[in-house]
Amino acid sequence: MKNKQKKILFIIPDGVSLRNFVYTSFYKQAQAMDLDIVFLNLTPLPLSDLGLQEVVPKQIKQHPLTDSFKNAKKRVELNQNIKRFNDKVYLKYLFPLKNSGYKSVIKNSITKLLILMFNSEKGLLSLRRYIKKLESKTTYYSSCYKIIKEEQPDLVYCASQRSFLAIAPVQAAKNIGIPTIGFVFSWDNLPKSMLDVETDYYHVWSKHMKQELLTYYPFVKENQITVTGTPQFEPHFYKEIITSKTEFYKDYNLNPTTTYFCFSGDDITTSPQDPLYLRDVCIAIEALNAEGHQLGLIFRRCPVDFSKRFDAVLNEFKHFIIPIAPLWNAVGDGWNAKLPTPEDTTLLVNMAEHTAGVINLGSSMVFDYVSHNKPCGYMNYHYDTDNAIVKGVHVYDYVHFRSMPNVNAVHWLDHPDGIQDSLLSMLDSTNETVKNGTQWFHKINEQPATEASNRILNAICKLVNKHEV
Repeated sequence: MKNKQKKILFIIPDGVSLRNFVYTSFYKQAQAMDLDIVFLNLTPLPLSDLGLQEVVPKQIKQHPLTDSFKNAKKRVELNQNIKRFNDKVYLKYLFPLKNSGYKSVIKNSITKLLILMFNSEKGLLSLRRYIKKLESKTTYYSSCYKIIKEEQPDLVYCASQRSFLAIAPVQAAKNIGIPTIGFVFSWDNLPKSMLDVETDYYHVWSKHMKQELLTYYPFVKENQITVTGTPQFEPHFYKEIITSKTEFYKDYNLNPTTTYFCFSGDDITTSPQDPLYLRDVCIAIEALNAEGHQLGLIFRRCPVDFSKRFDAVLNEFKHFIIPIAPLWNAVGDGWNAKLPTPEDTTLLVNMAEHTAGVINLGSSMVFDYVSHNKPCGYMNYHYDTDNAIVKGVHVYDYVHFRSMPNVNAVHWLDHPDGIQDSLLSMLDSTNETVKNGTQWFHKINEQPATEASNRILNAICKLVNKHEV
């Protein structure tokens, strides 16, 4: 007799989860392995419109006190990391609490009180327990509990370890007795105190990330962690979505005799000086073109940056800079209603394939580009209050950049005057930077990168079979 098909309930709380598990080949691979995937959809995008099975809970809303406890937990955890590791870098992850109205004043007052009450390792564990209790008292939790009871999945998989909306369905699954797995979705999240959803098991990108998980969260044991890699980079290896250079240039009205770089923008909080960086790169390109080079620049803004802060630069250098907007859709009015599309994945893949390299401030786009054997240039200076140029940017102090190899894995753009030479160096195919960047990528993401979905699905099947009665 044929074995019963295994059902996996996949929690999709945000756009990153869509990109990793809906817009990749993950779903088709799951079907090929005879897994029944049902998405618990917490996003505003109707997945049924894509022909996928989905269930949507009622009143998707966290407990009113959770924000205060969440903010307190983050600050207490970072405070403890400063003590544990004798390292003040964790102060850089602390952002001030902003009072934008009377509700936020009340929330922030509660947060400050909680920090005073629970500012210890023991207190941190208490905050985690309180958050789970709060989220288990909501109408939303009851809806998730009912759905999971009705669906009777063999396993619940949470696609993001930092989404507080995922706590309720994960707790419901645990209380019903269904095993849970959480996916750590970003290379920088663990040092930043972003393990917010506690599951029975965890999937991580690499051995490096596994060690981080064990270091920062001692309550997680080694046998709970599986190194899988991330589906995030798999589309770069889908040959069927890569168009010819001629077609790409035609689609975006690019000059066929011009070699283009990509400037990838950050959000305004991460890089408030991005327009200055963009202008400096444009000035360097203009100087090189005056010497006989034929270079251009594609500008890809951060998908959630809708500001006009780049307009003046784009207009000044419109003769060689081409803005190509990310293909994200607004599917509602909320802050999380701007979501990626499958078309944007294809666009990013072809942009990396058909440009000479990418320039940005500390972005993981370095890994997108080394997947195509292309270099990355990191902006590594800032303008001080007197508009003087100072080498260095504080983001490179963050812990995740300590994973870089000792050799240059990127081209460091330390001063506007050196950008011309850096661009020429990025064009030099004999330069070792791409090789070093690939070494970094291999440390950050389990190889081969094309097998991440397959490793995740095999780990799911293994766990389901282990828990089968």
